[in-house]
Amino acid sequence: MNKELMVKQIAVMLEMQHAMNTKVHEKWFDQNYEWYRAIWIECAEMLEHHGWKWWKHQTPDVEQVKMELVDIFHFGLSSRIDGELSFDEIAEELAGEMLEPVVKDDFKQTLEILAGQAVMYQHFDGASFAGCMEQIEMPFEELFKSYVGKNTLNFFRQDNGYKDGTYIKEWDGLEDNEVLVEILETLDPTHEDFKNQVYKGLADRYSTLK
Repeated sequence: MNKELMVKQIAVMLEMQHAMNTKVHEKWFDQNYEWYRAIWIECAEMLEHHGWKWWKHQTPDVEQVKMELVDIFHFGLSSRIDGELSFDEIAEELAGEMLEPVVKDDFKQTLEILAGQAVMYQHFDGASFAGCMEQIEMPFEELFKSYVGKNTLNFFRQDNGYKDGTYIKEWDGLEDNEVLVEILETLDPTHEDFKNQVYKGLADRYSTLK
């Protein structure tokens, strides 16, 4: 993975995360939300999707595990925004960690490092997060694409009546997140205007419902 591109894309995600947090609470940064707690709870949920019970046969639900990783990254980014470092500086630091993944004998053990860092040190550990990505075979490009897609869809919902109940979630027989997947497949995530293209794609499809 090209570090320069990774830093650039992490900075984009930090900006998007800050915008989403601000939409939820204008002064979110002053609320001292326990992002670390959200991380370790999501880790536990992810372990259920992966499977850990030695007394029964379990097949990892890889796609669900990947979705949980994207959710954790939302919380991880939020925890890294400290009001002092710029998004570019945070992105540089986080990319450095993610380019040196910590990988244990199996996915479960790597995940436990990620959860342990959150529990013991109230910290989002980019290295063990990247280790989880590596062991579940999720390249950074997929993380970026999924993150931007999910974040943009959340914004789109808010902009189109999600709070007051007027938003239409089923689009011609498909849920909006399924439509999102279709749109993402047609776009280049390295494009400078990727997030705006995703939003436009959603808006164009949504307009046909009205």
